[in-house]
Amino acid sequence: MPFVVNRVKQFVISLLALASLNQLSYAEPQEISLGVVPQQAATVLARVWIPVLAEISQRSGVHLVFKTATDIPTFEERMKNGEYDIAYMNPYHYTVFSKKPGYCAFAREKDRKLVGIIVVNKENPAKTLSDLAGKTVTFPAPAAFAASILPRAEFTRQNIPIDARFVSSHDSVYRGIAQGSFAAGGGIKRTLEAMDPAIAGKLRILATTPAYVPHAFAAHPRLSPETLEKVRNAMLSLANDEVGRRLLEPLSFKGIESGQDKDWDEIRKLGIDHPIGLSKPTPGK
Repeated sequence: MPFVVNRVKQFVISLLALASLNQLSYAEPQEISLGVVPQQAATVLARVWIPVLAEISQRSGVHLVFKTATDIPTFEERMKNGEYDIAYMNPYHYTVFSKKPGYCAFAREKDRKLVGIIVVNKENPAKTLSDLAGKTVTFPAPAAFAASILPRAEFTRQNIPIDARFVSSHDSVYRGIAQGSFAAGGGIKRTLEAMDPAIAGKLRILATTPAYVPHAFAAHPRLSPETLEKVRNAMLSLANDEVGRRLLEPLSFKGIESGQDKDWDEIRKLGIDHPIGLSKPTPGK
């Protein structure tokens, strides 16, 4: 009889061990990646985002790792493949990637509306968009929402023909205009304000676009609700104390607030359909 009891005990222990192994095989990774759309150079983004993510990790108990890409089309390609556990993406990106692979918004920048700007060199005599007719105007990428889609829509609405070119980031747009390589370009105030003063000081805003809902913080469906809630609560807490506000300052964020999928319905209603990923059109086309 003792022999049978021992065999039963061993069998139960084996089952429990197997169950534990199965749980481990489906456990979330120790590191949660947070991909940031590369509006600026990776080194610039890393400098301002890594301290913020470190603080969120400390407050949530979830280890967040900063990720980005060399350019916006590459970022889009990685989003297509669901490579980021959490991503900070522009409004148009969210309308695309919420469908597939199913990213779901949970937060957004607090008290911010996204406005596109068209900038020119301070020495450029242009006073209105019509003064740029036939000129070379540069944008970060075809699907960059506020810095490309909205400004280009304004040129189209006003029937102003331009020679559109695409570069790798907002920073590349500003540098090109400052150097005189392009007549004008698209961007947003936040990235212009974050630009090297030696470059930004050579530029001026010629026009702005209508305002829309800002970028989304969205999670891949593989992330558990429990983990996501910890991260969201930590993000929202940053604006509540001096440490958090100081870390958000380089991002020009007043804070982070809750967001939900329907917040981006106003973007869906625009009916935008632009190329996404590395199949972008040839510059100038």
